Amino acid sequence: MKKRFTEEQIIKILKAHEAGQKASDIVREYNISEQTFYRWKSKYGDMEIQDAKKLKQLEEENRRLKEIVADLSLDNKVLKDIIFKKLIRPADKKRAAYKAIEDHKISERRACRLVGLSRNTFRYSQKKNHDDEVVIEKMIGIGSKFKRFGYRRIHTMLKRDGYQINHKRVYRLYKTAGLELKKKTKRKRYEKRGTPERNVFEPNYRWSMDFVSDSTRSGKRFRVFTLIDEVTRECLALEVDTSITGVRVTSFLNKVALFKGLPNEILTDNGPEFTSNALNEWVYDKNIQHIFIDPGCPAQNGFIESFNGKFRDECLNQHLFRNVLEAREIISKWKDDYNFIRPHSSLNNLTPSEYAQTLQDTNIAVGT
Repeated sequence: MKKRFTEEQIIKILKAHEAGQKASDIVREYNISEQTFYRWKSKYGDMEIQDAKKLKQLEEENRRLKEIVADLSLDNKVLKDIIFKKLIRPADKKRAAYKAIEDHKISERRACRLVGLSRNTFRYSQKKNHDDEVVIEKMIGIGSKFKRFGYRRIHTMLKRDGYQINHKRVYRLYKTAGLELKKKTKRKRYEKRGTPERNVFEPNYRWSMDFVSDSTRSGKRFRVFTLIDEVTRECLALEVDTSITGVRVTSFLNKVALFKGLPNEILTDNGPEFTSNALNEWVYDKNIQHIFIDPGCPAQNGFIESFNGKFRDECLNQHLFRNVLEAREIISKWKDDYNFIRPHSSLNNLTPSEYAQTLQDTNIAVGT
C-alpha cells in the first residue's frame, strides 16, 4: 500500500513544528489525526532527511534478505522432499519437478532449476510411435532364433529386412522388450611375445585351428575340430566326434582343401593332434608352413579363440544334445548361420561369406 507521505516529507513537517508551528495547525493543514502526528514525532523526531534515506535503504535491504532466506528455506525443504535418490536420467528429474510443483506450489522455472532440468526437456511430450510394437515383435523373433545376439547385431538384421531405424531407438526397444544379455567377462592381459604376424590380407593365406569339448545329455564327451580363415573369418570346418586323432585332422584339412584350396600357413597350439607325425608329414608334403604358438599362450591364436568363444556361447551353451548325431546336425546348422547370416562386427557387419565375395570381386577388378 502506497503511503501519503514519504519519510522526507514527514521530517519536513516535524521540522516546521520545531520551528514554532502549532500541532493543531499542522494536523488541519495536512488532514491527519493527532495520533498520527505524535507517532511521527516519536519515530522521526530526532532524524534528519539523510537519516531517513539511510533508514529506507536499510529497510529495503532487510526486506530483500528476508525474501532470500525464505526462498532458500523453501528450496531446502523442496530438495529434502524430492531428493530421495540420485537423479541421473531426465525422466527421474522430470518426475521430481512435477512432485515439487504439486506439493509445494512453486513455479515450473523454480522446480526445473532445483532438479537441474531444462524447461524444454520438462515440457517435452514423447510422441508414441505405433511402429514400435511391430519392431519389438520383429526383434523378439530375431532374439528367439539367435539368443546371444546383442542389440547391434539385431540392428544389422533389421536393416537387412528393410527397417530404416536408428541404433539408439533399437537399443531403447531392445531394453523395453527385455532382450538384454548379461555377460561377465574379465579382460586378460597377455604379452605378445611370439605372436605371429597379423599383416595378412589375402583370403586362404592362413588357417587357424583348435579343439572345443562338450558333452551329451548322458555325460558322453565329444570334441569339435574348429577351423577358420583368419582374413575372411569363415568357418571352414566344424567336425564332431568322440575322438579325433592327427590322421583325422589331416583328412578334415584335405576335405576343405578340395573346395578352398591349400593355405600358405596354418596356426595351431601345441596339442598332441597338431604335433603328430601325421600332420607334420601333411604340411611337409603340401609345402605349408606350420606355425605354433608359445605353450600356455592361447591368446597368440586370438582369431580361433574368439571364434571358439562365440561358438560356445551361441551354440554349445544353448543346447543339451541327446547324442553325438544330434550334436553334428545342430552344429552344422549353426556353422551355416555363422557363415551366411550372422553379421560380423569386425567385417563392417557383413557375413564372412559376403566379405569373402567382396574381396574376390575386388581382386578380380584389380586383376582386370
